[in-house]
This record gives sequence, structure tokens and C-alpha cells, in this order.
Amino acid sequence: MRWARAAGRGLLAAALIAAGYAGTGGPATASAGGTGGRGPMTLVTGGDLTGYLRGVLADWNRGHPAEKVTLVELPEAADEVRAQMSTSLRSGSDRFDVLNIDVAWTSEFAAAGWIAPLDGRRFPLNRFLPPVVDTATFGGRLHAVPYVTNAGLLYYRKDVLDKAREKPPRTWSELRRLARTVAPRYGLDGYAGQFLPYEGLTVNAAEALQSAGGSILADEGSRVTVDSPAARTGLEFLTGGVREGWIPRKALGYKEEESRRAFQNGRLLFLRNWPYAYPLAGAEGSKVAGKFGVVPLPGPDGPGAGILGGSNLAVNTNSRHPESAAALIRHLTSERVQRRVLTEGSLPPARADLYRDPALVRRFPYLPTLYKSLLTAKPRPKSPRYEQVNLAVQAVVHDAMAQRQSPAAALRRLRAELDAIARRG
Repeated sequence: MRWARAAGRGLLAAALIAAGYAGTGGPATASAGGTGGRGPMTLVTGGDLTGYLRGVLADWNRGHPAEKVTLVELPEAADEVRAQMSTSLRSGSDRFDVLNIDVAWTSEFAAAGWIAPLDGRRFPLNRFLPPVVDTATFGGRLHAVPYVTNAGLLYYRKDVLDKAREKPPRTWSELRRLARTVAPRYGLDGYAGQFLPYEGLTVNAAEALQSAGGSILADEGSRVTVDSPAARTGLEFLTGGVREGWIPRKALGYKEEESRRAFQNGRLLFLRNWPYAYPLAGAEGSKVAGKFGVVPLPGPDGPGAGILGGSNLAVNTNSRHPESAAALIRHLTSERVQRRVLTEGSLPPARADLYRDPALVRRFPYLPTLYKSLLTAKPRPKSPRYEQVNLAVQAVVHDAMAQRQSPAAALRRLRAELDAIARRG
């Protein structure tokens, strides 16, 4: 399964929308045709695997025949989605009116001037989870609107811990002890996340560093902060796990799906993954169905700081119909449609109130745990050159986890690479 699906499946889900221009950062609100900024729109997204989005947009189109939305689905792979979007935007094309973008792309697209600033007063931002809104801002301004969110969870074998008379871990030391002692006693590997050098490793590394009180970048990418004692503590959690054996070396080749299958097939005691894995692990035929639970990711002294996944909705700076886009985004972020995002699309919604709905909690038991995780989660490092930052982080961290470089040396190397990226920015 692709990174886009796992990281909130925000690029697989919904095409989106945005608009309501703020200030003078975007084009005039009226279209060239003199329609007051209203008319048909094109929405671009990664592939919608669940198919629910077409039903949502069909409802809109029936009620708005003069403002119909055409859905454009790009290939599923996140790097191809970003490449096609950025190529079109860089050329100044108005082919795509609205874009469903990974939360990590907001800063890059905003800094390039490809997506327009938005007037937050036009959208129900007070109904969203506060950390999720932060992913949609850059330079002190709102440049997108949250649509789908996500945060990592710790999956654990409840049946095994019950037999061992142990509780799920709340701290790294408890996780380490259980992964080292209980897992081998029951023929299991201890712990795995997504450790192949790709975007998933950047997320796992950022979670570890931030849980320890460190960070990678500050001031929206202008200041490098990665070479700190706290960041070293976070990286040592990961490198020490491989060195001591409670993170199996084969996990250095895991993405979301490889790690999910290892847990679902009964080979892992603990797994860090996104909520999409919950219904799959509990489905008929799964070897761990009815035998697992989820808790927030642990940190050094208590719950850790997860990384937000998901997607934001942004409007092309060259869109001709911003008023229609504004109306559509209000529709897509309404309580009724956000409920469908969860119940039909199996995607974590951006609206906070849905996580406390008793009927939804009965149907999706992980919602309370996910809600807690979302409230403490943070965005991935914000940078106008996010793709370069991402490549540097994953390469250096993978070398450290593979024991080719000490954590201290790896962070010095990473600081030098990020300093060079920041100077180019």
C-alpha cells in the first residue's frame, strides 16, 4: 500500500476544495467571464480507493448544476501525485482549480505561490482539531483547509500481554523491556515501524525526536535544530532497538504494508502504524483478530508526540471560480459530509466533535485513542524545500539505524545537510 494511503490516506480520499481569498495574495475573486467567481470546477487528488468521494460530489453536482465539479484522479503513488500537481502549478495552468495535497506539502506549495492564502473566517476552523489547523498554515497565514487527518498508534498483542500479566507500555523503557523479554518468550519479534528510507521513515524519526523534546527544523525551515541532546535521545531509541535486537533488522525494509502484515500475521508484539490498519487487523482471516489493542505512542516518560498525516484542501492561485470553491469547501467540511468521510471513506475526519460521538465510537473503537494522539501530534517539519529535507532525513536516519553511523555523527551530518538546504532556500 502506498505512502499516501497510509499517511492518512488523505491523497486517496477526497478531492477537495478551498477558497475564499485573503488579502492580495491571489487573483481577483471574479472570474474572467464576469460570473462573480462562480462556475464549474476541477478537483485533483490521488486515487480514491474507497469510491465514497464520487457519491459526495454527485450530491453536490445535483444541487449545483451551474457549479459542477469534475474529479481528476492521479496515480496512487504520492511522489507521482506531487510531481503532476507541481508541474501543472509551476506552469501557471488553471487546469486544476482545487487540490487535495498531503499536509506536508502545504508549506512548499504556499512558499512557491502555487496556492492562494485563504480567509479563515469563511471556514469552521474552530470545529477542527487545533494541531490539524496548524498543518494548513505557513508564514502566519492560512493557505489550505484541513479535510482528512491522521496520527500514528501503537498496536499491541493484548492476548500475549494478558498471558504475561503485563499492561501495554506507556514509556520507551516499558516498550523496550517488553519487546526484549516478552516477545521472544512467545516467538515474536519485538517492535517495528516504517523504517525503509522513504517518507514513512521521516515520520517515524520525527516522532522519536519530538517525543524526546527535540526537533528537526524551527521557524518554518529557516533554522536547523536537529543536532541537540534531546534529538540524540530520540534517535538513540531507534538505533538502540536495532542494536539490541528488539527491533528486527528486517524492519529496516518495512513500509506501512510490510509492517502491517508482520503484525497481522502474528509475528510482532508491537507495531507503530496508522489507523487504517485497525479494521484490516480485525477482519475475518486475520491471525490477530480479537487479540490486539491500540494505545497512544509512548515517549521517554509518558505519551509521545506523534506526527500528523492526512490531507489539506488548497486552491490554485490561478483558479477562475474561487466563490464556487469556497461554497464547496464549506460543504465538504460540514458535519454531515465529514461523517461520511469516516463511515464511507474509512478516513479520520478533521472535525473534533465526531471523535466523541457515541455511535461512531461503538463502530470505530479506536477513535478515543486516536483523538488523544491527534491532540498531542505535530506537523512534519515545515519547509519551503520539504522534499529535500525529507530525502536528507530518511537517508541519514536509515544509515544510523543500520549501524553504519553513530547517532551523534548522524545528527552532525544531518545538521550540515539541512543547513545547506536552508541556505539554498
